[in-house]
Amino acid sequence: MVGGRPTAQRPLTPDPGLYGPGSEAWRLNREAALLLGAGPRALLLQVAHPLVAEGVDQHSDFRSDPWARLAGTLRSYLTIVYGTMAQARGEIRRLNGLHRSIAGPVRDPAAASRFGGAYAARDPALSLWVHATLVDSTLATVDAWLEPLTHDRRARFYAETLPVGRLFGVPDALLPADIDAFDAYVAGMLAADGPVHPTAVARELADVILHPPLGPAVGRDPVAARLGAVAGPLAAALDRLPRSAATWLLVPSLGLLPAALRDEYGFAWGPVERALSAWLVTAWRLGRPLFPASVRWFPQALAADARMRA
Repeated sequence: MVGGRPTAQRPLTPDPGLYGPGSEAWRLNREAALLLGAGPRALLLQVAHPLVAEGVDQHSDFRSDPWARLAGTLRSYLTIVYGTMAQARGEIRRLNGLHRSIAGPVRDPAAASRFGGAYAARDPALSLWVHATLVDSTLATVDAWLEPLTHDRRARFYAETLPVGRLFGVPDALLPADIDAFDAYVAGMLAADGPVHPTAVARELADVILHPPLGPAVGRDPVAARLGAVAGPLAAALDRLPRSAATWLLVPSLGLLPAALRDEYGFAWGPVERALSAWLVTAWRLGRPLFPASVRWFPQALAADARMRA
């Protein structure tokens, strides 16, 4: 009260988080179907680094439940992109704390001879590679499946990710300064003399990525929460199916991989795979306008939009 009169209340300002509604990150990450391309591609790029493969193999139940890592990565990524500032920074702190405990011996002989006998997930060079796979896979999938991206839009998207890279402990001396430097970094990592080449462990993990057990996909939240009482019986029924039953849906993601890395993994990419990929991507493009945004977009993106309208 001032002089007996009520003071005007200052309107609350919506929290845009680390990115905000004007960002390329908010525009490019909302289509849920793009996860079928960006998700497997990013995982395959990550484990192609021998030290990342060692960490995933030794510190997770990835072989029995790869969905857990994919769901966790997706949940963290969307929280960082669409969450409030407190939520995004809190998730980054949680991940940094989790990664401090991930370290161990390099068991693959070829990898040990090249990188040494131990690895640590908090190594800034490894943090940069994992971060880069998410950035690069988002750009590659949107550009190939949704709409061609101009150099300016790619540059804006990459520039928006720089603060996140720093929060994950990547120093400016390692962090590529702009999109051209980033493209050069990714190309160098995948070059013949670069560090990213799949080991035997990576190929085993890749087989799990492309032939996942189906039961855990519907037996865990948030899918189980939406299915309710049918989640348990459906998970049991899916467990009886061969792991190759859903592989055909992941074929388009193989088309997004760099050709040399696809060959190193030993993935087939002949006329059948190319035709199936083209058919699935075309079917999605034609069917996409038939579904409203409330169906196509991630719930986190819709919630962020509502938060900014409030």
